[in-house]
Amino acid sequence: MEDEMQIIKSAEQASSCSESRNAIESNGDGDAQSVLISADCTEIFVVRHGRTDWNVERRIQGHLDVGLNEDGRQQARAVADRLSKEGKISAIYSSDLERAIETSKLIATVCGGVEVIKDPDLREQNPGKVQGLVESEATHVYPQIHEAYRSGRWDQEVPGGESKEQVYQRCTACLRSIGLKHKGERVVVVTHGTVFRCLYRMARPNETQFGPKVNNGSISILHLFGGDDWVIKSWGDLSHLNQIDDKLY
Repeated sequence: MEDEMQIIKSAEQASSCSESRNAIESNGDGDAQSVLISADCTEIFVVRHGRTDWNVERRIQGHLDVGLNEDGRQQARAVADRLSKEGKISAIYSSDLERAIETSKLIATVCGGVEVIKDPDLREQNPGKVQGLVESEATHVYPQIHEAYRSGRWDQEVPGGESKEQVYQRCTACLRSIGLKHKGERVVVVTHGTVFRCLYRMARPNETQFGPKVNNGSISILHLFGGDDWVIKSWGDLSHLNQIDDKLY
């Protein structure tokens, strides 16, 4: 489990917010209830939706609506239990795709009936004609589209779909807006794998890789200071899933 739980502590400092940020970091001990959120900071818990049967089958989901399987619902409940202990949550923002909405609703129920706000800008990347196909099938049926979709280039166009750059533009604008709206508050964002890559790039613009993989049901924490000053507090945390059967991993 430790190998899977990729947690990254940010060492970045920004002079414009250094005093507020240092106060937050010095109080952090893994228990978010003890962490003071300064008036100029928004704490965002970013959750990858729970597992689906299509995740297991390695079937490309894209913009198609796929519900959680029982493992995914267990993951979502574990996320909800963890978040219910993290202090007051002001709002839950969710991709408008079913797997994210279902995860969000399970979290909201446990966290006091917090409002779930659906936003299509938090959707997964549109992969074009390969959505709905398993990876091995997609490579044979639409080899060029699949290659474009799986490309490591941000600007690689996907016929009938979106480039990762397009996803980056829409989802970072969405997070920026959430951050500005909820200064001094905690919020939850439930989204998808490619969006995590985009958020990592926004917080770590000098890194060339996509960042560590995040698994279904993982939690990452971002601190947003203003529109473009983003700090990763942790990334891909799975510790709240320790009580779930190891078969999930």
